[in-house]
Parts: sequence; structure tokens; C-alpha cells
Amino acid sequence: MNRPLQGKVAVVAGGTRGAGRGIAAMLGEAGATVYVTGRSVRGNLSEMGRTETIEETAELVTSLGGDGRAVRVDHTVEQEVQALFERVKEEQSGQLDILVNDIWGGDPFSDWDSRFWEHSLQNGLKMQNIAVHTHMITSYYAAPLMIKRNRGLILEITDGFDYRYRGNLYYSLAKISTIHLAAAMAEELREYQVTSIALSPGYLRSEAMLDHFGVTEDNWRDAGLKDPHFLMSETPAYIGRAVAALASDPYVHRKTGKVLTTWELSDEYNFVDIDGRRPHWGRYAEEQGFYKDR
Repeated sequence: MNRPLQGKVAVVAGGTRGAGRGIAAMLGEAGATVYVTGRSVRGNLSEMGRTETIEETAELVTSLGGDGRAVRVDHTVEQEVQALFERVKEEQSGQLDILVNDIWGGDPFSDWDSRFWEHSLQNGLKMQNIAVHTHMITSYYAAPLMIKRNRGLILEITDGFDYRYRGNLYYSLAKISTIHLAAAMAEELREYQVTSIALSPGYLRSEAMLDHFGVTEDNWRDAGLKDPHFLMSETPAYIGRAVAALASDPYVHRKTGKVLTTWELSDEYNFVDIDGRRPHWGRYAEEQGFYKDR
């Protein structure tokens, strides 16, 4: 099997579940060594209250042909993040090719039915800390490894491709902030040939969404009875293959500073989801009138 990322080193920050797990897995499928970080480990789960662990993700990476390494890191704790990259530097002789910032953890603090002045301010601010400040801390310690080698790819995983409102002020602020983080980092990293990109999935068929609808990956289409839009959903592996395609592109630096989507990259790089489908949320959303002014 072709493994275009053989010999490459990646850190997937927030790789416990969802998009992070899908990205780590597909980087592994492409042959990369992947450090999978997060707070949920066997015997000590995070406040998210879910059962997935970073060890499971790392094992998946290895089973697909990569080298998965689980490292428990709370990315709100600067010392833990610094220690992570010291370990990567030591074990990989200073090599770091790919950083994926997919740290989220905001679900327990989001109240979708409250306006910002009714929402818990403490929870709203905490969302910025765990979903934005963590990305800043992680990039701060990762970037010097890339700068020293004049190469590297930083990906900010977000939700959406523009500044439009996303149903909740604090959620919108977190997801839009990561888009600008990618753009701003691109400007400051440009002279070092380090690429910074924001990337959004479409309707993500994550473990949490499957649980929400009471379905599994085997019968996920049944959820279309509750939400017809779910029939256009994509697995976490789809964004994983988008990341692997970007990381394998020798001309990826031409995209620095941009915000990209899984469906656009599927058209460009000709990859499919692991179920053989090619969901195009952008086209579907335009047909539904969601994105009238892109």
C-alpha cells in the first residue's frame, strides 16, 4: 500500500474522538508517526463524560500502518504542552512535520438555548480557554520545531468557512477565532515556509452524533428520519483523508492562510470517505439555501 507520509511526524492535539480521531487514523493510514494527545485515558476520563480514549486512537493509528503514540496532555496547562514538544523533539531528533489543532471540549459548557447575556459567562469564557487559548499554546511550542527546519504544516480544525453566526455567540467566537489564528499564523510563518491552514468538515458523523440519534455506523441512515440533513453527513475519516492529502501535497504552501473544506479538497485531491461516498456538504447546503452569500 502507498504510504506517502512514511517518515513524517505528526501531533494531533485533541485526538481522542471525532475529527481528531479520524485525522490521526488517516495520517496513520498514510504511514505517519502520530502523537495523539488529549485528556481521556483508560481509567481517567475527562469532564466530557465520554468513553473514548487517546490509547484507542493511537492503537487505531498503528493498526492502519502508522506509529501511534498516546500522550496525555491537558492543553490548557502550558507546562504539559511544553513537555509534549520536548518529548517529540527528543524522540524525533527535532522533527515535526504536521500539527493538527483539534482541541475542543466545549460541549458541556454550551447552552444553545441561551443568548449571550443569559448564558453562563463563566462557561462562555471557559469555551474560549479550552477551544482557542489551547490552540495558541500548542502552536507556540510546536512552531519553533518547524521554523528550525523551514518546513511544516499547521492545521486549525474549525466549524464553517467564514465569519457567519453559528447559533451561539460563544461557540461562534471559538470557531471563528481558529480561522483567524490560521490566517495570522500564516503571515508570521510565511518566510519560514511553514504552512498554516484552517480546515472545516461538513456535517460530521462523530461518535457523539451517532449517540445523539441512537444509531451506529452500521445503520446511521436511520437517523435521516429525524434529521434529513444527516444523510449528507461524513465520517471523521473524511476530514482525516483531507489532512493526509494536504500533508502529502508538495505544493501545499500555496494554500497558506486559507480556510478550506473537506468537500472542496475531495474534489481537488480525489479522495472518498471510508464508506465509499463523497459527501459534498457545500453543494447540498447551497441547494438548501444555507449558504446564500458565499
